[in-house]
Amino acid sequence: MTTIEEQVKLAEEAALGLASATTEAKNSALTRVARNLDENRDEIKRVNAKDVEDAEKANLAPALIKRLKLDNKKIDEMIEGVRSVIGLVDPVGKVLSETELDESLTLYKVRTPIGLIGVIFESRPDALVQIGTLCIKSGNAVVLKGGTEAKGSNRILFNLIKDAIEEDAIFKDSIQLVETREDVRELLKLDSHIDLMIPRGSNALVRYIQENTKIPVLGHSDGICHVYVDKGADLDMAVDIAFDSKCQYAAVCNAMETLLVHADVADEFLSRVAARYDAEGVELRGDERVRAVIGCDPASDDDWITEYNDLILSIRIVDSAGDAIDHINRYGSHHTDAIVTSDESTAECFMEGVDSSSVMWNCSTRFADGFRYGLGSEVGISTGKIHSRGPVGLEGLTIYKYKLIGTGQVVADYADGRKQFTHRQVAQVV
Repeated sequence: MTTIEEQVKLAEEAALGLASATTEAKNSALTRVARNLDENRDEIKRVNAKDVEDAEKANLAPALIKRLKLDNKKIDEMIEGVRSVIGLVDPVGKVLSETELDESLTLYKVRTPIGLIGVIFESRPDALVQIGTLCIKSGNAVVLKGGTEAKGSNRILFNLIKDAIEEDAIFKDSIQLVETREDVRELLKLDSHIDLMIPRGSNALVRYIQENTKIPVLGHSDGICHVYVDKGADLDMAVDIAFDSKCQYAAVCNAMETLLVHADVADEFLSRVAARYDAEGVELRGDERVRAVIGCDPASDDDWITEYNDLILSIRIVDSAGDAIDHINRYGSHHTDAIVTSDESTAECFMEGVDSSSVMWNCSTRFADGFRYGLGSEVGISTGKIHSRGPVGLEGLTIYKYKLIGTGQVVADYADGRKQFTHRQVAQVV
């Protein structure tokens, strides 16, 4: 039986060859993946139905079961996601800058794959397809670990992808699947083989990964997102945005958890939006000023730092955009935050002042998504400030290397002054 370390070493070796795969080869592999998913949708649904049945017997939360279920619509979305990645420009090999160090001595900064990526995710088997296809297109090998509640679904999707891509030998062993919690513990020890770890799931999962490995970790632990309704907001627009940000799909990391409202518009706005929320069954929790307007449950200090992933919303009245910015930077998770206003200067102040990976003006927080950003799909959202931030798509799965091309130059000539560097910027991609 192959050990976890042996699987990882196979993928690590595969990554070296995969880095030089042509765009044509990668797109052909993804075309076969889309075909396999389409041709085997009945089997996917059959296996997934067993996972859903077991999850219901185990009394998993309804939000988790909703994420777990695969129907024709979700399978169509998976296939469309694969095809959208095919249509994206391949970032590998893209020259980011070209600098003349001296005559006939030229330095190129070029995008390259990261290498071997480990991805641990929960509940959503469709995430396996998103992650796998992005890694293929970006030239990375990947080791995948899905949630045990989706074990059967993950396995069939993995096998369909593996069978499709390995028709071309360059992709052999480049995608691996591990399945147990013990496997995770072993993966986290392999920092000499795995280049990047990406967790997708609960706060507890992300924190566990961050605290138990030396492998660099890309991701976010919380999705505490805000919408601020400014005194200059169009209130019809504000109601629609606040409703969509909470209710379009509440069980995701880019759904709003706290609504901030300027005192000047609080009476009218809260009365209107509360009616929309009430019709949808949203539980509202507010500070004293909010409860004086709409009579909801009280919000505690813990509510400002809670990611509900459910139809629950905390609301606070503020006296200025500055107060809203201060609240977000203090209590938020640097994920996604939005302002609704017709005042351009206030909007610019908010977008510059809020320290989040996505900041929005007059639109829903639910747009913070790799597919909606035109990235094809995403392996996750990063709230950190190293390497990649926000929804992580193809470019976020690449790094760069420097290529220096000369005609026999040696450093001694420059060290003793016989030659001088020109350091002339020839080209740079913005």
